[in-house]
Amino acid sequence: MVCVDPHSIPVAAIVDSEMMESMPYSLTESTGMDALTYAIEGYITKDANDLSEMFHIKAIELIVKYLPKACENDKEAREKLALGQYIAGTGFSNVGLGLVHSMVHPLGALYDTPYGVANAILLPTVMEYNAEATGEKYRDIARAMGVKKVDEMSQEEYRRAAVKAVKDLSISVKIPEDLKDIVKEEDIEFLAQLAMDDACRPGNPKDPTKEEIIELYKKLI
Repeated sequence: MVCVDPHSIPVAAIVDSEMMESMPYSLTESTGMDALTYAIEGYITKDANDLSEMFHIKAIELIVKYLPKACENDKEAREKLALGQYIAGTGFSNVGLGLVHSMVHPLGALYDTPYGVANAILLPTVMEYNAEATGEKYRDIARAMGVKKVDEMSQEEYRRAAVKAVKDLSISVKIPEDLKDIVKEEDIEFLAQLAMDDACRPGNPKDPTKEEIIELYKKLI
């Protein structure tokens, strides 16, 4: 279960990229992709607004540009990535998230799956599922991800391009492409029920059924 209480919210947060320089590659890649998931889910969530969208688009731009270099421990890239994740947090903490996080929380509970890794694996698949409910937002995401000639694309093309850009970044920083080594098929119905009950699920732009969530898990094993 996800525990939420005002007493767990810090009065202040110190984000110092120098303290992150000892992070290994695997932790940098997973937490970086976690931040990207926050930014993208926060951008398309039902409660998104003009202010939160501004934060999330900037966060996507920074994370995409600097994550690969930060994984190699480039000092400037770590600083920019730290800024990107902070901006993403400023956005989503005001508007909520969606189905990716709803499906990821049970994976951590049952299998102790690294949070950012699970987010990165699920994000493209859930983006494909959500596409029809996102209006023109995937065009903005594709552009922020560095996709060229987005304005010349049809809606279907820029939606595919946005998903592909996320997949390509994930692969480039060596994130696994599926859940085959994580999820046991006999657990999927239980995982789906936990995802349905999760606090993040109502914020998803498209309302999923339990059966649809089951199929999303199955696509990745």
